Order: sequence, then C-alpha cells, then structure tokens
Amino acid sequence: MLQRSPKEIPIMIKNFLFAVALLSLALAGGCAKGGNGEGSGISVDVAITSPTTNFNPSYVYPTQTLTLTATVTGTSNKDVTWSLSGTGCTGSACGTFTSTAPPSGTTPATAIYVAPATPPTANSKPAPVTITATSSADSTAAGTQPITVQPVTVVVTPTTVTVGQNLVQQFTAVEVPDDAPQSFTWTCTPTGSCGSLYCGTNNPSCDTPTSDPAVYTAPSSNGSVVAVATSTVQQPTAGAGQAKVTVATSRLTASPYTLRFSGYDNVNHPVAIAGSLTFDKNGVFQQGVEDELVNIGAGSVPHHYTVNSATFTPVANNNNANNTNNAGTLTVDATVGGGQLNRYSVVLDSTGNLRMIESDGNWTGSGSMEQATPTKFANAASLSGAFVFGFTGTDLNGKRVGYVGVLPMDGTGNIGKAPTPGLLDLNKGGTAKSSTNVTGTYTMNNGVGTMTVTASDLPGAPTYDFNLYGISGQAKATNPLTLYAISTDTIDANHAALSGRMVFQDPKTTYDKTALSADSVSHLTGVDSTGSNTLVALVSATGDGNGNISASFDANNAGTIVAAQSFNCTYTTETGGRYVVTLLGNGSTCTAPALPFVFYASGANRGFLLDQSSAAVMTGAMDPQAGNGTFAPSELPSTYAVGTVSNATSGVVPMAANLLLTSPGNQTYNVAGTQYPGAQAVTGTYTLTFAGTGTIVLTAPAANYVIYAMDKSHFEMIDVDKTVTNASVIYAQQ
Repeated sequence: MLQRSPKEIPIMIKNFLFAVALLSLALAGGCAKGGNGEGSGISVDVAITSPTTNFNPSYVYPTQTLTLTATVTGTSNKDVTWSLSGTGCTGSACGTFTSTAPPSGTTPATAIYVAPATPPTANSKPAPVTITATSSADSTAAGTQPITVQPVTVVVTPTTVTVGQNLVQQFTAVEVPDDAPQSFTWTCTPTGSCGSLYCGTNNPSCDTPTSDPAVYTAPSSNGSVVAVATSTVQQPTAGAGQAKVTVATSRLTASPYTLRFSGYDNVNHPVAIAGSLTFDKNGVFQQGVEDELVNIGAGSVPHHYTVNSATFTPVANNNNANNTNNAGTLTVDATVGGGQLNRYSVVLDSTGNLRMIESDGNWTGSGSMEQATPTKFANAASLSGAFVFGFTGTDLNGKRVGYVGVLPMDGTGNIGKAPTPGLLDLNKGGTAKSSTNVTGTYTMNNGVGTMTVTASDLPGAPTYDFNLYGISGQAKATNPLTLYAISTDTIDANHAALSGRMVFQDPKTTYDKTALSADSVSHLTGVDSTGSNTLVALVSATGDGNGNISASFDANNAGTIVAAQSFNCTYTTETGGRYVVTLLGNGSTCTAPALPFVFYASGANRGFLLDQSSAAVMTGAMDPQAGNGTFAPSELPSTYAVGTVSNATSGVVPMAANLLLTSPGNQTYNVAGTQYPGAQAVTGTYTLTFAGTGTIVLTAPAANYVIYAMDKSHFEMIDVDKTVTNASVIYAQQ
C-alpha cells in the first residue's frame, strides 16, 4: 500500500468506521447480563449469534434479522420471555420477533429479531432498541442487548442525465453506510413509455435483487423518465435512489459548443484548434467556425475557417447490441474553406460535454467540446473584471512554452487600463520573462471575440493576438466564467502557437496568504531533460494560510516513478493574485526536486501554474479538493467520461474512455468500460484512500494509474508504469 503524508491520515467520521468503534466497545464489554434476581442467584446472559458479517453485530439495517440467545444460570428452568423497548419507539415500531424458541437440553433459548422498516429516532438521531430476555423462574432476573437500527441511503449515478432516443445508459446504485447490503431492484416510470432496464441474462427485468449496474435503453420518443433503485433493506423514506432522465433526439442539444484540440501531425509538428459549433434540438448542425494552428514553424500563419458540416454518431456498446449514450464519433468538416476534415472518437459525461481524441490518422491529440452559453458573452460588457489565464504551446523551434497571468477587463473593450495593468509570466524552453505592464483591447459578440495585448516592459514590447470562444459560467467563484483562447499571430521569434483557458477571477476572494488555506489538487505537465519525453505529476496539498504547505505527489518522469512523496514547502504572495508556490519537494526541508511555480489564483485554492525556472516548462492548474479525509471508495461508483488533458510531446498516446466503477460490496471495487482508440474492453480494480488518493489497476488493457480525487464526482490520474515514458494527465468526470 502507498504510504501517505500526515495530512492524509483519515478523519474517522464515516458511518462504517463509527460502527467499527462500536464493535470495539461491544467486544470489550462482552455479553449483556441480567442485573436483578441476584437474591435468587439467577442471571440471564443475552448474546447475538448472527449475522457475523456486519462490522458491528449490535446494529442492523431496516428489515434485517438478528438471531439472539439467552443463557439462564442458577436454575434448571431455562425459559425466558422476550420483549422490546426503546426511547424512540413503542410496540412493533421497535421491531418484531418472528420466532422465540425455548431451550432444548443445554441449548439456550433463542429468538429471531426483525428490525422495523423505519429506524427509531430520538432528537433526529438513531435511537437504540433494547432486546430483553426475562427469566421465567424469576421476573427480576433479565438480560438485555441494545440494538441500533441504522438508516440507509441509496445513491444512483448519474443523478441527472440526457439519454438519446434508443440509446443505452448505465446506472449504478450504492447504499450508504458502506457495509449495508449492496443489492437493489430497479424500476422506471412512467411505466409503458419509460424504456427498459436490463440487469443481465439471469435478471433481464431488474426485478431480482442485484449489485450489478442497470442498463437502461431509452424509448423512441422524447420525454422525462425516472430510474429508481430500491434497496433490499426496505425503508419507506430512504430505501430508494433515483436518476432523472431526459430522453432527447440527440445528445447534442440545441446549444453552441466550444471546441478545443491540441496534438501533433504525422511529422511531429504541433497542432492546435479552437472553435464554435452549433446544433439544433435534434442534433443537426447549424453553423460553426474554427481556428487551426498547423505546420507550426517560422512564418506559419493561423487560419480561420467556416465549418460547413459537423455530425455526431453514437457507437455500439460492447455489452449489448444497442448504441451507447456515452460515446460516439464526431466529424467536423471545414474543407470547403480550405481547412481539414477531422474525425474524433468522443466520450460524453452526464452533462453532455465531450472528451475527444483524433481518430482519422490525420493527427494525434486530444481535446474537449463543452456546451456554451453565448448569452454569458453577449458583448464587451460581459467581460468585466479580471481574468486569469493559462496557455501552453510551441515556439518556432518546436520548444515547449507556457504563459500565465491576469488581465483586468473593464467591460468596454480595454485591458489593463490604468491604474491596474495586467500581469504576464512566460517560459520559452527554459527562458523565463515577466511583465507587470500588460495592456490591450478586446471584442466580444455572442460568444466569439478577439483580444490583443501588449507587454510594454518586455524587450521589443511584443503584442499578442488571440481569438476568444466563450464557454459558460458566472461572475463568481463557483463555476466561474470561462473562455478558450487561441493565438492568431504569425509565428516568429516573439510569437508562439498558444492555446488555453481564461477564467474569471473571483473579486470576493482576498488574494493574500489566506487564499491558500485549504486542500487542493494540482496537475502538472512538462518535458523531461531531453525534451522528448514527458514529466507529469499530481499534487495533493494543504496550505496553512500563513505561507506554508504540506503536500504529497506522484509523478512519472520519462518512466522514472515517484510514489506518494511527501514534502513541506512555502508560498509567497504578490499583487493581482500572483503567488510563487514551491512544489514537488522532498521532506520537511523542501529539498530537490522542488521547483518554484508562478501561480495566478482565480479564486481560493484555484488557478493556473507555471514552472518559470526550468526547461521542463511545467504547466498546469490547481483546483480545490472537497472532502479530504472523508473519501471512501464506495462513493466513486458511476460511469465516467475519461480523456487525456494535454500532449506535451508527440510521443503521448492520447486516450478517451468510458469507465464504469462499481462497488458490489465486501470491499470489492471494480473497473469496466471501453477505451479508445480501438474500442478496447476495460477490466480492472480501483482503490481510494480517505485523503482522496488511490489507484486504478487495469488487467486489460494492462496499465497502472494513480488517481487524485477533487470531489466525489471527478478525479485526475496519471500512468505510473515504468515502460511509459510519455505519460499524460487524464481527467475523469461523471
């Protein structure tokens, strides 16, 4: 097992861990004994004999049974009378006995207790039920056994999803606490028009309890459907979980999408694309534009094309004859204007966003296509406030470059207007520069715009031009306004081929040391010392709000693996949300291979990172981590859209996949799904620690990953096989 840093020691607040603590107390206390009847010398001992599978035998789930024994000493009369009582219940609300058997010879009296369907409560908390066995020989002699009926909750994932007509969507159900019976029956409503559910050849209608996922096939007409998983542990108010399904003509909704792709052509020249595609409510293409950066080198000129067609076709599911709801082929044709026809293998998350890889042999690379909200970017006034950016790309000599910074936009088309100029840090193949006087202009019209910025205090006062494509978001920290940007300059000594994201900087955050005072996960990508292989890392860190961080990281440096290395380093803060954060250290003294990163925060524990001190040119992003210390592997089951985030070298083999994580109980955690290219069937297992770090071990196709969870619905991972010298950061989203 991986050794983790002190920050990852679990905070024991999970229900099942609480049950373990109860078990310890039960074992220490021994059997329940009668206290009265001492004058007669008669005593009664009550013990639970089954089940023995729970972490703690003194609690049960609704409708579960317990077998108890009552041993009477001090008299030849071994008979007892069984009764129930509790502070939160009376009568049958405390449960029932289905059998009470008298003693037979030396065998104690027995009883079978059935827990009520509704757990007794007092002050909104589970209230214990007391099982009492009273001696028939002496009514003052009795033994007791307290029992807690634990409430359960069923969680179905994905909880909300659009399913295309006649397409197949898998649903998983998990029962919490973790050691509850992971067994469910499935139904969907409205009956007769909801479609169908399938749970295997032995359970085609899902009406027999199962721990397997349910395969839902949508009907041939649009509508709203609810898929329901009901626990075998019946509980009226919480014995079922549900998923809300919208059946639509196509997964591509009546909305624009913003597309971004980066990779390499067949002669290892970098490629970058950004654009906007619009489809109608039936998934039929309406219009689109895209920018292409191809054949990058001295004098290369970016091209802006009109897209003349785009189609999405679902692909066949490996497990049945129907087409899957979560994968397909996207074809984008811009050849009429002189551009490319590109074909991508894509996987979709539950919200309908796409992760994609090139599949036609023209290029290799990866990207995404996300639903856009043009009304959020209607005009210049929509961009009012500071925007933090992180761009990567290649200079005219093919060296990796990274740019990060912040651009104050005034809502009227000006950038860095006095007295608040923009800031820029860059690293071109190991040559670092900084500007504290960035100014410029921008336009925006219905989600598409332009931007020109000048770094007047850099040699030659270079000017950089970009096209902008709005995605979605709001002018606040949660789900902030986000855009894609792609450079439109002719490539020369001052201008690289760049693309990346711009994110609204939350004005309510105070950008001092306290902005880094919680848990975060960072992903980093760069090149090794040769420049031909990748260096990737995932970092889990906690800032103390006073300039210190404790962290651990996993890395793959051209096949050299660093596993769960912990370190304690520092960070400093400057104006404009600019920080210098030291990461990738070793031990408490923050020794090599520690690197200082320029970090521009878009909010608390969130922003873009750039290594400004080495030729590795490591770039990446930091995201807040929700739930550190409380993660559990049984909370991850769902279908995930998985895709490569970045391609630092032409040697990266991009990957897209639908991964199905399941937890059938007994601490078993499985991985299945389909991986592209090649539509390979995926099998394996996964683990997860309470700190949100874990592993995915695939037996087919063989691979080993470490995973870092940001929350319970998405995580990042990197390949840690020594034979993989060009690993990449891979993103997974429910």
